[in-house]
Amino acid sequence: MNQEAIKNFIEELLHKAHVEFDSVIIEESKEQTVFQIQTQDSANLIGSRGDTVRALNHIVKKAFENKEERVRFLIDVNGYRTKKIEDLKETAKILAERARLLKYNVEMTPMSGYERMIVHSALADEPNIRTESHGEGRDRRVVISYVIE
Repeated sequence: MNQEAIKNFIEELLHKAHVEFDSVIIEESKEQTVFQIQTQDSANLIGSRGDTVRALNHIVKKAFENKEERVRFLIDVNGYRTKKIEDLKETAKILAERARLLKYNVEMTPMSGYERMIVHSALADEPNIRTESHGEGRDRRVVISYVIE
């Protein structure tokens, strides 16, 4: 993955859309690369419940996707999505502890496929916990179950 090309593409896209921003910073982590957009006008770039930044992420991924390799990165605005991911992981851990202590299933609120994947990953190594997705479409959610191993 050519990170510099992706960064330049994001900057060009923002310029063409007349979105003001200070910089696009590339952040590396063990999980993925994050293209962090720094801006004074984060509300417009994030959108309602993160819809705009998710759409931007989708457009950029499609532009760099090829048949041999799936590109793995995240576009964030002023740390919004990174914080949401950390909050989601923390909530999942708390609910897993509740399921373990009370020995019953805990159903999370409906969420996107990406958010469900974060929950499944966050709880993959939790003892006596299993996660499954239930429901259809926009009502799809994660159910955290207590299991005896």
